[in-house]
Amino acid sequence: MFNLTPTVRNLLIANIILFVLQDNLLPQLTQFGSLFPLGSPYFQAWQFITYMFLHGSWTHLLFNMFGLISFGPMLEQRWGGQRFLTFWLICGFGAGVLYEGTRFYESARMETLRTEFLAHPTGGDLAEFFRMYDPNAQGYEILAAALTRNPNSAELRQSAVQAVDGVVNDVRNSPSGGMLGASGALFGVLMAFAYLFPNTKLIIFPLPIPLAAKYVIFGYAALELYQGVHRVPGDNVAHFAHLGGLIIGFVVLKIWERTNPDFY
Repeated sequence: MFNLTPTVRNLLIANIILFVLQDNLLPQLTQFGSLFPLGSPYFQAWQFITYMFLHGSWTHLLFNMFGLISFGPMLEQRWGGQRFLTFWLICGFGAGVLYEGTRFYESARMETLRTEFLAHPTGGDLAEFFRMYDPNAQGYEILAAALTRNPNSAELRQSAVQAVDGVVNDVRNSPSGGMLGASGALFGVLMAFAYLFPNTKLIIFPLPIPLAAKYVIFGYAALELYQGVHRVPGDNVAHFAHLGGLIIGFVVLKIWERTNPDFY
């Protein structure tokens, strides 16, 4: 079904082996290799590379590897293995860098909201803070309702402040707060495929008709942008990392095209 090229095959094998190790034999690989936010005690520079070879579940792995073996071989056949691997790594690295930028912005915004809350704690603001940053927490609704009924209670205000500080500390320092997965690199590959083979017909479930690759990738990009901006509480998908892979992929393609018009 799939005509696997050497580099695509090696990437597939490497990702499967590393996931089996992290899932069964060396679970510490997840903390070691995931990309943690700048300022986290778990952040290390090598994570900009290692995160793209780790995954959170079999479903996560299968989705990314299916994309790799579906779109990667045609690019490797055009470029050769070395250029394809370079492109894959650049897109993954660049997606990680751009995503770190968005997380830094979100962290600064969280700190601003925290400072405002500490100055004037209210039940409504407490509930909103948890809905934004820890929607799966238990009990904050009760504390928020109690603070709304008794806004001058020093005990409730102190409990609310401690709860917000706890969320901030968890977001920054949690050992499970790292990003992982090959999605950033994969979205770069999707961009390259749509750029080089724009009119290739793709069947996207559940749509009954084939669509040109250029429309499919544009639709993916629009969806990721919408979901990144209008984030649903509890959504832990790195939408801006996906967009970062698309953007970096496009930039690399334009640079290669300018320096070598015959690169494709």
